[in-house]
Amino acid sequence: MRIKTLLSGHEPVADVEVRGWVRTLRAGKEVSFIELNDGSCFSSLQMVADCSLDNYATIAKLATGACVKAMGTLVPSPAKGQQWELQVSELRVVGHADQNYPLQKKRHSFEYLRSIAHLRPRSNTFGAVFRLRSALSFAVHQFFQQRDFLYVHTPIITASDCEGAGELFRVTTLDPQRPPKTDDVIDWEQDFFGAKTGLTVSGQLQGELFASAFSDIYTFGPTFRAENSNTSRHASEFWMIEPEIAFADLAADCRLAEDFLRYLVTYALEHCSEDLQFFNDRIEKGLLDKLGSLATARFETMTYTEAVNQLQRSGRSFEFPVEWGADLQSEHERYLCEQVVGGPLFVVDYPKQIKAFYMRANEDDKTVAAMDLLVPRVGEIIGGSQREERHDVLLARMLELGMEPESLQWYLDIRRWGSCPHAGFGLGFERLLMYMSGMENIRDVIPFPRTPGHAAF
Repeated sequence: MRIKTLLSGHEPVADVEVRGWVRTLRAGKEVSFIELNDGSCFSSLQMVADCSLDNYATIAKLATGACVKAMGTLVPSPAKGQQWELQVSELRVVGHADQNYPLQKKRHSFEYLRSIAHLRPRSNTFGAVFRLRSALSFAVHQFFQQRDFLYVHTPIITASDCEGAGELFRVTTLDPQRPPKTDDVIDWEQDFFGAKTGLTVSGQLQGELFASAFSDIYTFGPTFRAENSNTSRHASEFWMIEPEIAFADLAADCRLAEDFLRYLVTYALEHCSEDLQFFNDRIEKGLLDKLGSLATARFETMTYTEAVNQLQRSGRSFEFPVEWGADLQSEHERYLCEQVVGGPLFVVDYPKQIKAFYMRANEDDKTVAAMDLLVPRVGEIIGGSQREERHDVLLARMLELGMEPESLQWYLDIRRWGSCPHAGFGLGFERLLMYMSGMENIRDVIPFPRTPGHAAF
């Protein structure tokens, strides 16, 4: 039986079998106390084994990290801080651990734990992180499935660079020493796919195709970016949640983003309370208050122009200058959330020169129907837009930016045949996990982080 189930019970249970890994052992001549954890919850189960067991000498020498199977009776515990304990009637070692087991101490630095990523899930902090990640993954699907969205598996290998930043990891079978060339230019037509391809940075463009047939869709999968950045907020492999909704404008996009974020926060508060309490106590003081406030907060809206005016009138000295046409930085976003509106904020209608080609042009021809959702303490957490559904306007914008329309003819086609207003957004799953756990490094909310110079396992 899983430890989570046992600890949530209300009465003693006989003939219980548990399996897990030893967290701590206090051994004596007559009795030993073993803390066992099976990963099902934050708390461990205290097991009490006495010298009447035929293999007590072996039990008393168990090392931290050993895997064991035990039988016994769950009884009320006389010790403070725990309701139940297991009186062991039989215990067998499934897998031994020696004194070189790296998790001997109760606390280790996150830097050290990253160096043993294959073992860090057994630590308290990362056990909590990955249970939260699992629960929120389920909540993402539940939110969209309850609203009749279609789940689309968009390609990982693509010939399209959605953001146009040229930061794709290349996918090729060509000989890196002697690639075929025509006039000193690599001939990608001789590659495996007959074209220059890479790992996707977003499933949005393909998602739009499906939204033009199924109305409401979402993607949730891995994305990749070959950006040589070693900041605490960037990883080379990360997961994105990207809904696309047909017959929708920017206001509808904002409503969906608000409902989605509020749903995820509420779900975590209801289903991950023990792990969130740990984060609140040990990682970020006030985390539960922050999440509780967001779950019930009013989401305000402000145009980019209004935001710039607010920042310029603030009298604050920002590290990055504030001027119309420049992108907002985290310090600006946090000031707007925390000092101006005191809660979550949608900033809409950004200058077109700092946004992607696919965002719908506004009537002023200076801004596009884009939105960023900003939250206190973090800044931007969701970014989205109404998509440009007008074929001639989209084509003109692509030519203006020096893009080759032929490479995205399929994307233009859905503007030729049965086009409709549509919108969508992207939420970086790891960014969400950082916000909801208080963890400060993206490497600590993904099971096996991929960053420049690091791709173990």
